[in-house]
Amino acid sequence: MPAAGTRMRRAAVAGAAALCFLIAMPSAAPAKPDFQTWLEAVKADARADGVSAATLDSALKDVTPVARVIELDRHQPEFMRTFWGYLNNRVTPEVVQRGRDLLDKHDAMLARIAGRYGVPERYLVAFWGMETNYGAHLGSFPVIASLATLAYDDRRAAFFRRQLLHALHIVDDGHIAPRRMKGSWAGAMGHMQFLPSTFVRHAVDATGDGRKDIWHTLRDAFASGANYLDSLGWKADERWGREVVLPEDFPYAQAQLDVTKPLKAWADMGVRRANGEPLPVVDGMKGAIVLPQGHEGPAFMVYDNFRAILSWNRSVNYALAVGYLADRLIGLPRIRHGRELSTEPLKRAELVTLQSRLNELGFDAGAEDGIPGPQTRAAIRRFQAAAGLPRDGHPTPALLKKLRAYAQRAQGSG
Repeated sequence: MPAAGTRMRRAAVAGAAALCFLIAMPSAAPAKPDFQTWLEAVKADARADGVSAATLDSALKDVTPVARVIELDRHQPEFMRTFWGYLNNRVTPEVVQRGRDLLDKHDAMLARIAGRYGVPERYLVAFWGMETNYGAHLGSFPVIASLATLAYDDRRAAFFRRQLLHALHIVDDGHIAPRRMKGSWAGAMGHMQFLPSTFVRHAVDATGDGRKDIWHTLRDAFASGANYLDSLGWKADERWGREVVLPEDFPYAQAQLDVTKPLKAWADMGVRRANGEPLPVVDGMKGAIVLPQGHEGPAFMVYDNFRAILSWNRSVNYALAVGYLADRLIGLPRIRHGRELSTEPLKRAELVTLQSRLNELGFDAGAEDGIPGPQTRAAIRRFQAAAGLPRDGHPTPALLKKLRAYAQRAQGSG
């Protein structure tokens, strides 16, 4: 048997090794607190930020996570709706007629707001129609509970914690009672569907009653929407854009929002109005070309106000629908071109396949997530250039078929 001193030295070495192993191991993440414990921490933050104890007691009493909110947050649509599929669903003849009736009904109020903020009446009504179907769908979710649910969840916790604190301030400032603060599952509120942070920065008390009531007072809702658009750089003397026709030799790679040119430059390239007449040229004004359904669909020249709409909602289809609805409310023509195109969408699984094929062929589409973002569209343009196709960057079922055929030829030649 080893001597006692030897055994002690061996034990010391083993103990030191074990200690080094434990130190080298990453420390375990602290356990997530239960919801009520977490909510107490939110209360403490809100109190430190100036929210009264009375507001916290009334607004957060009996608040528990809303399972349906998490379900909706995790929901991913099965397919990517085409421009025509989106527009035909959102800007129907009934929506246009209803909007015209309401534009007439509220003309005097809207004119005053337009005069103050520089946002024409038709755009305010168009946003109203797109956001809540003219107030018919304000949302029925309790905003405080919805925001608390999303803030407690890990996916976008920091963002929604800030929204929750803003919502508590809105209640504390007396603009609405907690039980009446209803909205979408994600916390968008009122006729114009403001998030609490947007409310805090841009909501307006147009009636002078001391409350910014975007839920029940149209004057406050419209003035708030106009104030928000004004802050986004809305130009009172410009429209959002217009439908155009492109020449046969148009370089489709330039049909991107980040490719802006003076209107004269586009006109010199052969871009014309939808009816074939020359493109109006305004000194100092620039535009970009948007092809929401690829080179075979309608084309639009969009201006700075289109970008303001995009700042409200980052969807190009949404921004085009707002502009188009605003035009239709005052009797401007329907979109003339591309209506014969299929409204067949790409399913999300097909978009993932498209991204995977692009990556396999070296076109670098980025993450294979089924979302056709800028990197995927740039990869599509590179593939289209290699395949001798118009470089519009638009994902379609036909493009996926061409990509599969291209991949097969590449494998065969290899």
